[in-house]
Amino acid sequence: MQIELLCALIPLLPLIGFLINGLGFRRLPNGLAGAVATGAVLASFVLSIYLFSAFSAFSAGGSQPLIATLFNWISVGDLQINFSFQIDQLSLLMLLVVTGVGSLIHLYSIGYMSHDAGFGKFMAFLNLFIFFMLLLVMGSNYVIMFIGWEGVGLCSYLLIGFWNTNTNYNNAARKAFVMNRIGDLGFLLGIFMLINTFGTVEYLDVFKQATSLEMGDTTVLAITLLLFVGAMGKSAQIPLFTWLPDAMAGPTPVSALIHAATMVTAGIYMVVRSNVLYTLSPLTLEIIGGIAIATALLAASIGLLQNDIKKVLAYSTVSQLGYMFLGLSATAYTAGMFHVITHAFFKALLFLGAGSVIHAMSDEQDIRKMGGLRKALPVTFITFLIGTIAISGLPPFAGFFSKDEILAHVFNHNKLLWALGVFGSGLTSFYMFRLLFLTFFGEFRGTDEQKHHLHESPVSMTAPLVILAILSAVGGVLNLPGSGWLGDFMAPLFEGSRQVNPEAFAESTIEHSTEYILMAVSAGVALLALVIAYVMYISRQAVPAPETAQRSLPEQVIYNKYYVDELYETVVVRPIRGMGDALYSFGEGLIDGVVNGVAWLVQKSSAQLRLVQNGSIGFYVLAMVVSIVVIFALRFFIRL
Repeated sequence: MQIELLCALIPLLPLIGFLINGLGFRRLPNGLAGAVATGAVLASFVLSIYLFSAFSAFSAGGSQPLIATLFNWISVGDLQINFSFQIDQLSLLMLLVVTGVGSLIHLYSIGYMSHDAGFGKFMAFLNLFIFFMLLLVMGSNYVIMFIGWEGVGLCSYLLIGFWNTNTNYNNAARKAFVMNRIGDLGFLLGIFMLINTFGTVEYLDVFKQATSLEMGDTTVLAITLLLFVGAMGKSAQIPLFTWLPDAMAGPTPVSALIHAATMVTAGIYMVVRSNVLYTLSPLTLEIIGGIAIATALLAASIGLLQNDIKKVLAYSTVSQLGYMFLGLSATAYTAGMFHVITHAFFKALLFLGAGSVIHAMSDEQDIRKMGGLRKALPVTFITFLIGTIAISGLPPFAGFFSKDEILAHVFNHNKLLWALGVFGSGLTSFYMFRLLFLTFFGEFRGTDEQKHHLHESPVSMTAPLVILAILSAVGGVLNLPGSGWLGDFMAPLFEGSRQVNPEAFAESTIEHSTEYILMAVSAGVALLALVIAYVMYISRQAVPAPETAQRSLPEQVIYNKYYVDELYETVVVRPIRGMGDALYSFGEGLIDGVVNGVAWLVQKSSAQLRLVQNGSIGFYVLAMVVSIVVIFALRFFIRL
């Protein structure tokens, strides 16, 4: 199969699935709509596996990326922008994650959304999202990336507000759309600066030219900061993070696909893809590190007191994204991508597990009204337990290895950031086991009707849970300490960065004994947090206080998410809305006044002028003669 055709088919199949379900969702039965949508993504996954396995043969040993040009798209002067795909180690990894996890979530959605009246439309939107996400990770230039970047933002809006009869859900969708547009403006300005600086947007050409620049170049600093603004919006970093917890308004498969495994990692992908530029700008990396650790700790602390099962996982996602950026700030690009992959496994698992719980609880999401569900939902419980262990960084599951690798690089880079990172890891372990214990242990705290209807989810929902649980358990083998398959596989991506800053990619100076101590400290802190959570919520059987309960000031601040949303409402939203209302009133008074005044003047003058149209031929002749005399006078005497 020709490489161009193969690369075109991978995103084209989900697009075809979208068109079939999008045009026929009112007529297609749910079974057929689900089969079309899931089959399209599964076929893309199979083609991605084939491309992955044949990459070495296609690219002369895998050392050079493949460029599949479909057509010349934009030609403006010397600027040539092709609609083309770049297949290399990074895009291959993202292809497998997007299509692999995406196909499991599509399968899960068949069971979860089977009774929804908009099932076909929902599956169409999921396919459209996969199409744009594949464009984002396959494009060979920043413009193709931007198409996918905007496309997934659009699909996020459509899927968060899918149940659009609920005003709160619509507001959450609008909030996500607007906050992402703020970040996207920075991203777009960064692309304009790339064109102005390098005369191209093709990755290979930009990075080749960038290697000749000096470290700390101010232009590169500006470009990387602008691109990172886009990443802050898409990957929910301070201050553009508040949209992601509100995005839990969408159906649970949306939370798993978009806000855990794929879309929110687009910012990580962009930084890793642009690693040469970021390596050239140490100041940008320091800024990223500061924002990342602040985001990780802020989100983790908020998760300590949340009682909505999906909101806990949402703030966990924000925190884990902070860890990924923390790794990138220490030029640990491979470690950052390693955590992207493992996070896709266990966070998709946790969200889908939460969806199974919500399904069994008749749409109840408050963990204070759950408890004792492990007996009624054994598969969901076991898989959720595996996901919890993985995200908490406990050995030997996947999250331990990826998080440990990040923390080891950060320790070598900045000891303070490492200490804060370990502390955040402890917070993660505590709130995740708090969630597990309150949901699955103790006595059932729901209604008798809910208890009567408790049941395990159908196979279409539990099968993806089992597969993701296995991946969450064994995913760490991708980059075990000492073997480093993932590091070796991704090494060609960082040749440019090694060239501009060899010290950043030198062999680790951490001794093995020190590394083992760091691993033990990280795992020990996570284990201690587990024990504290066990004592509080199993031994003492504590249940979070009701909404009306009195809380201490720190608890009140954390419970209300540090009042960040209220701050934005006061400082940003209300002034802008007030200014808009004022301008509207001004415009209504001035512009409408001018328009209405002109209309009034024409109406009144027409009413007077019509009086001269009296039908008298003598008057018309007189008017013609007077007009001719005036024209001659103007022409020959005044010389106009």
